[in-house]
Amino acid sequence: MKIQIKQNILIEHLNYVIKGISTKNLRPILNCIKFELTDDGLYLMSTDNEISIKTFIDKKEIDKIDACGEIVVSGRYIYDIIRKLPDELITIEEVMDAKIYINTKNSSFTLNCNDPAEFPDLELEYRKKPILLNQKVFKTIINQTAFATSTGESRPVLTGINFKIENNQMECTATDSYRLAIKKIELNEKAEENSNIIIPTKNLNELVKLMDEDDENIEIHIFNNKAIFKFSTISMMTRLISGTYPDTSKLVPAEFLLTMQTSLMDFYNAIDRASLLTNESDKNTIKFETNDEQVIISSNIPEIGNVEEKIMVKKNNQENIKIAFNSKFMMDAVRVLDSSEIELLFNGEFKPIIIKNPESDDLIQLILPIRTY
Repeated sequence: MKIQIKQNILIEHLNYVIKGISTKNLRPILNCIKFELTDDGLYLMSTDNEISIKTFIDKKEIDKIDACGEIVVSGRYIYDIIRKLPDELITIEEVMDAKIYINTKNSSFTLNCNDPAEFPDLELEYRKKPILLNQKVFKTIINQTAFATSTGESRPVLTGINFKIENNQMECTATDSYRLAIKKIELNEKAEENSNIIIPTKNLNELVKLMDEDDENIEIHIFNNKAIFKFSTISMMTRLISGTYPDTSKLVPAEFLLTMQTSLMDFYNAIDRASLLTNESDKNTIKFETNDEQVIISSNIPEIGNVEEKIMVKKNNQENIKIAFNSKFMMDAVRVLDSSEIELLFNGEFKPIIIKNPESDDLIQLILPIRTY
């Protein structure tokens, strides 16, 4: 294998595949990146067996292909070398004794290679009719749900986002059993078959980092034990979480004792300031009390002090409520709402709080209250 390519082009694609190498070092080959040079261009591949990433550099972006072939080399070392080289032409050449030679006008490196036959099969296969979603829409789905997933390993199914696809409806659900986010999307085309899968949130977060801000579609290929996402020059495979996701369909009530609306920024800023006098040992607790059209938001740390914030709201009736909740959970929920107003729905001080955009039901969020009153 021998290739000449500009540094900025190669590092752009190495930035993609470096996210797929293993950090646990259980198998040295999983710390590597595979280079596969063909007459059509250069493929770069990485895997840690949980995710796999493959990207392609077309021959039009390569200055010279002298000899095709494949090499497997330490991902971290080649990434750091290419990243720190100047933006100029780089030659990468496979030489004797399983080594590659990397050189520019003023720099040269030699790296040992691994046996390409030992590199795992990435298992990248594609369905004839994948699910298509706009990249911006997909990123919004993840941003509006991922925060509500669990970070603990005691219930693995809660560490992922549940994707439920029926006909042309996609429902994405995340919960850590204290809060819940449900995002609903209407697909442009009916899905080939219904699906109900759980994708690890950490893998979806890595996927979002790979995506651009353009309006191109992403292809979603769903299989029994994996999902493959294909967009631009990139394919990424993620394993699925096995198990049954809890049924959350009955958690959001159809009727409410009290509904109120207020400015999202006023509400968020008041919670943000009140959260300054909360602590994790007390579950970041904030008290929320209505007094006609006024809401009093308060918190305190006995040995430090207390805070009280007031905001005006519009209520649908004269009911008043006293309730407490985790300020971090509330700020996470409010932060991802794409609206200027926020709607809060209550059924009493011990029942879940529902948060949503008053003009849309495509994102519903729920937070369990904390018993203090």
